[in-house]
Amino acid sequence: MTMISEFYQIFGQLVFLAGVGILVMLASSLFLGRLLLNEDRLIFPRLLLITVDMFYGPFKKFSETLGLNSRIVDQIGVEVRNKINEKRFKSIDPHDKALVLPHCLRNPECEARLERTGLICTGCNRCIIGKIKERAEAIGYTVFVIPGSTFIKKIVEEHRFKAVLGVACYQDLNLAMMKLSRFSPQGVPLLRDGCFKTKVDFRAVLEKMGLEGEIRRPKTCMSQVPGKTPEQ
Repeated sequence: MTMISEFYQIFGQLVFLAGVGILVMLASSLFLGRLLLNEDRLIFPRLLLITVDMFYGPFKKFSETLGLNSRIVDQIGVEVRNKINEKRFKSIDPHDKALVLPHCLRNPECEARLERTGLICTGCNRCIIGKIKERAEAIGYTVFVIPGSTFIKKIVEEHRFKAVLGVACYQDLNLAMMKLSRFSPQGVPLLRDGCFKTKVDFRAVLEKMGLEGEIRRPKTCMSQVPGKTPEQ
């Protein structure tokens, strides 16, 4: 009985120490993540990725416990991956890159048909998707417009590419970048989330594609009904 009691005592101590260690890691990662978001300083990126990837749920709960919006975890994940993958992403030829856009950017009257790898944009120029697609394909990108993250698996299985640029809300973007980590992912978060009339920074997308010199449009663009102007 004494040996059993000692075993449980040691086991309990180990569990306690492990719990304390995880809390310290979460607190440290949150501090480093806020440093990245607020001051653009990236310190211990691997620690941040381990925390975001392995403790995604607990990290969100921990953030909420401290009175923060749990979205900060997704923001940290996206920004860390953007930083550590940026150099390699830029070195890859555009013909070996894929651009993935969310269907929520499209115009309410969109007539694009749905196929296995997403919506087939007709280039009607009723929304920002056509404008981005035109510029991306002109330099070699393969463009996909998807209605959900489940289409990412089909895209990976049926197409060959070495890098991917995605546009989505922070949560979807972070989770997608986790799945596509071997493709040196870069991400541009939506300025306005939702399932309808979402908004993206047009300049940010062009910059990620390496088209800084072609930026001549307003800073933000969104899906819109013909005859209406984008919100400023």
